Amino acid sequence: MIKYLKMDASKCVGCMSCVSACSRAYAKEDNPAKARIQALGLGSGRFQLIACDQECRKCVAECPVQAIGVNKQGVVMIDKSLCVGCLACVAVCPIGAMRYYPAEPTPFKCVACGVCAKACPAGALEIAEKEDSPASRFPFDAIAAVRGEENRGGQA
Repeated sequence: MIKYLKMDASKCVGCMSCVSACSRAYAKEDNPAKARIQALGLGSGRFQLIACDQECRKCVAECPVQAIGVNKQGVVMIDKSLCVGCLACVAVCPIGAMRYYPAEPTPFKCVACGVCAKACPAGALEIAEKEDSPASRFPFDAIAAVRGEENRGGQA
């Protein structure tokens, strides 16, 4: 199972409570550029919510120093002590969920902590679980193939 932030953009009212709560929790300041979730206005009262789906995992395969891994809950995590700040993970993220702030030494992303969901007055966010899929196991299979390892049950 994969723990992730389930987002319903149709319920989003654009109040930015989620963004504010996230940036205060992780950056210790109210700065949208440092939030792990994004709420982008599309006009006409519509919003797009962006946060890591925990399933793509292209960043895991792309990281040249293996600083990005997956914990037991299926959440993609960055080991800041291993990260060299190359931003390859940011470049490979297809939805812009892997983020960076120029004054910070390492990139960051949603870790499905639920801070934003608790702050959302409209119920547009919730922590949920979904089944692991072949797509989410791809980076591990690719890494094992590069290393010449035998099938290790989808773990790198």
